[in-house]
Amino acid sequence: MKVVVTSPSFSKNKKLQSEINKYFLNPILNSDGIKFHQSELIEYIKEADAVIVGLESISEDVLNKCPDLKIISKFGVGLNNIDLDACRKKNVSIGWTGGVNKLSVAEMALGFMLMFARNLYTTSNELKNDIWNKSGGFQLSGKTVGIIGLGYTGKELVRLLKPFGCKILVNDIINQDLYYSENNLQKTSKEEVFKTSDLVTIHTPHNNTTNNMVDAKVLKSMKNSAYIINTARGGIINEKDLKHALQNNVIAGAAIDAYIKEPPTDRDFLKLPNLICTPHIGGNAKEAVEAMGMSAIEHLKKYYNL
Repeated sequence: MKVVVTSPSFSKNKKLQSEINKYFLNPILNSDGIKFHQSELIEYIKEADAVIVGLESISEDVLNKCPDLKIISKFGVGLNNIDLDACRKKNVSIGWTGGVNKLSVAEMALGFMLMFARNLYTTSNELKNDIWNKSGGFQLSGKTVGIIGLGYTGKELVRLLKPFGCKILVNDIINQDLYYSENNLQKTSKEEVFKTSDLVTIHTPHNNTTNNMVDAKVLKSMKNSAYIINTARGGIINEKDLKHALQNNVIAGAAIDAYIKEPPTDRDFLKLPNLICTPHIGGNAKEAVEAMGMSAIEHLKKYYNL
């Protein structure tokens, strides 16, 4: 069988290299870190029996050019980059484990909150430019935090926030009233979450229901002292509207780890002093990378009864 790995993070990890070579003969790894365009991706995986993919888009057109493909194993948690209907039609199996990197992403969201609260990002950057700003921000403890999306990562963030004694407002499309009650969470509408929270963090998939969920109208409804965080997927927040809001102090700041286009190219947006921007590394803590990779390998082993 021919196993191909498209993810650079998987391919460059020594532990995962060693593990996949234990079970599969001469797997093809993306050790050069290539970011594939569709035609390049097709050329790279067209003869594969099995692929391990990260964020690469597996469309029906891609599948049509890969006649031997039997299983796609996901390195990561989001499945929005894979055409699942096309996979079903072509009898291509999906290997996936939800929440495998939840702690990594939740810790990053908490880190962003602390950076905003204690003014760490701004004062650090200012000091590098010889500005001695003694503004120490505010304590996160006791503040109102809004969480949109209470899946694996949202729940992990709730756990991490407990010592801070925050008032936590939550919104999810699934009824989870028992969980909310057990964890002292306040179920409310998205509108109320945005209107009343000091910090809002988003942990939803990106799909037709969440595309541009945060636009100019939503940002305007927030307190001008509030912050918004997206460690989920690009496209959930309208980047042009966010740029305008940050430039005009509609909200105090934002932290973005995922973008509509990656890497992003709007330099004016990325250079805004009240924007923390990171290169989609929320789920890429060393432990999470290894856990995601081991999970992807396990799905292939299970499929091939190894």
